[in-house]
Amino acid sequence: MKRLLTVLALMIALLAFSAVKVAMVYWPGPESEAMQKVVSYWNSGPGRQLGIEVEIINFSREGFWEKQETLLNARSSSVDIVFVATYIMGRLAPHLVPLEGFDLKPEVFIASALESMSYEGFLYGLPLDVSNHFLYYRKDLLDRLLSDQAWQSRYAELSQRYVGRKLSPKRPEEWTWDDYKAMAIFFTKRYNPDSPTAYGNVLQMKNLVYNIMIWNDVLWSMGGQWFDSEGKFNINTEPARKAASLFKDLYDMGTVPPGVTTYEFGEANEAFKSGNVFMMMQWSAAYNILTDKTQSPLIYDKVGIAPIPGPRPSTHVHSLGVALSKYSKKKDAALKFLSFLATEQAMKMYAENGGIPPVETILKAMGDRRPEFPLIADHVKKYGYVESTAAHTMAILEIMSNKLTAYWTGQIQLEVALQEIQKECEALLK
Repeated sequence: MKRLLTVLALMIALLAFSAVKVAMVYWPGPESEAMQKVVSYWNSGPGRQLGIEVEIINFSREGFWEKQETLLNARSSSVDIVFVATYIMGRLAPHLVPLEGFDLKPEVFIASALESMSYEGFLYGLPLDVSNHFLYYRKDLLDRLLSDQAWQSRYAELSQRYVGRKLSPKRPEEWTWDDYKAMAIFFTKRYNPDSPTAYGNVLQMKNLVYNIMIWNDVLWSMGGQWFDSEGKFNINTEPARKAASLFKDLYDMGTVPPGVTTYEFGEANEAFKSGNVFMMMQWSAAYNILTDKTQSPLIYDKVGIAPIPGPRPSTHVHSLGVALSKYSKKKDAALKFLSFLATEQAMKMYAENGGIPPVETILKAMGDRRPEFPLIADHVKKYGYVESTAAHTMAILEIMSNKLTAYWTGQIQLEVALQEIQKECEALLK
């Protein structure tokens, strides 16, 4: 009898020890594939020792945020760790637990990435994948321009005529927006019949919030932003007028392929891959595609990347990450896993399997395998900004997208577009 009781006690202890299962929501794709490797390691090692098993639950990307928010609005405890993004952080924050007392070393992460997971002074999310923008250009063509006197003379002539200043070509790290415009014109056959490319640049001008994130780089670079020093929304400014006008000028002048008002990430990549475009502002995620011989046979070995032009080089930064649900009944167990996830060991594992963690030491150490990683680290650290993590961030982007696209396609005047953005965003924020 005594032996039976001992066996039963051991069985109960083992069941209790292995009973905690933490559910983490993710969306399918390279992020969840990389995370699965980390989770598998955890479940077979540290998690097994602690009696905490993590399970990834994939929702489809289509309607992902709505599905997840339905669970949170229902205060469901079926999910412990949720998937978050900078641009909806404020919307999700009421359902999340601030990561106070969380075992995280802030110095491990790039500061702007932590900012992108914060709301009203509290860190809610652990940043796992960071996104930024690069200026992509044809380095072979720029090298020729910098060494060919005949090309340089033509460049000076075109810049004088269309930009209003006689410019000399320079490395893209030194460009102002006048240089960008001059390059766009020089490498467009309409203005330079000897141009090897039909178009000087490609813009993503589809009515889409993610395209406005790219346009925001121009706004920030020119000294603008959404909110003034007092925290009030203010878009009707000189930097905003200049930034919006630049896209309009490049579009009206035909320095972009026809149909760019339907372009987003994929279409812009295809235009650049065709060899018919000299440069573009694009997400860092494009680098692997554009430098792959199989996917981009015409230009894979001719791609250069540089910061977004000045006078104040700036790149939008947002992060994808994970956060602790307020409604979880397994918060202690979930925090133990999140504490592991925040270590350099876990972040390195995540990066090696396809993630882009905002950890400078890891990104720089992987430069031999992923040449863009050290540049992502530098650009996010030096030039990164976060528009906002407020609850209405996506709604503001939608308003801006509607009005700016209408301006670029000639449906309304610039002043009307900015006034209407200002009016609608003020009403939204009230």
